[in-house]
Amino acid sequence: MTQHSFSPTLYTWLTADGSLTTLLEAKAGQSLQVKRTFEGYRPLSLSQKKQLGMTGYQLNRPLMAWVREVQLYGNSPNAWILAQSVFPITCLQGNAKRLQQLKDTPIGYVLFDRQPSLPNQRSIEQTEQGWRRQTVYDWYGRIFMISETFLPEFLK
Repeated sequence: MTQHSFSPTLYTWLTADGSLTTLLEAKAGQSLQVKRTFEGYRPLSLSQKKQLGMTGYQLNRPLMAWVREVQLYGNSPNAWILAQSVFPITCLQGNAKRLQQLKDTPIGYVLFDRQPSLPNQRSIEQTEQGWRRQTVYDWYGRIFMISETFLPEFLK
């Protein structure tokens, strides 16, 4: 997608590096509210495995992931963003185990606690619900994916 497919303001949000949580809280003027809609184990799809950089035999083997789906609220009664975090079980070792215990804590508090940005690969696409950025992060050698769909309420 090119910048001209959507507003320059939305483009800035979709391409922002660092903690989206921090940026959203600045926009809202308050703490971000997180409502979990799903949290648990799911098998990775072939598409997800490819996005996570898996190749060869890894593509043909079943692999589970810890998946967390949330709605993010700013200063509105309606959700601003739908987010999904996908953590392959193989990456949930050591300090990364805490990613399974976030509950209603914004993930940005953990990921960007000690560094302002992380190595990543990002794609942007339009969905029926809104524009989505899908980012594959490398957090201390742990590879996982976070998708954030910006809902119409966010742009109001």
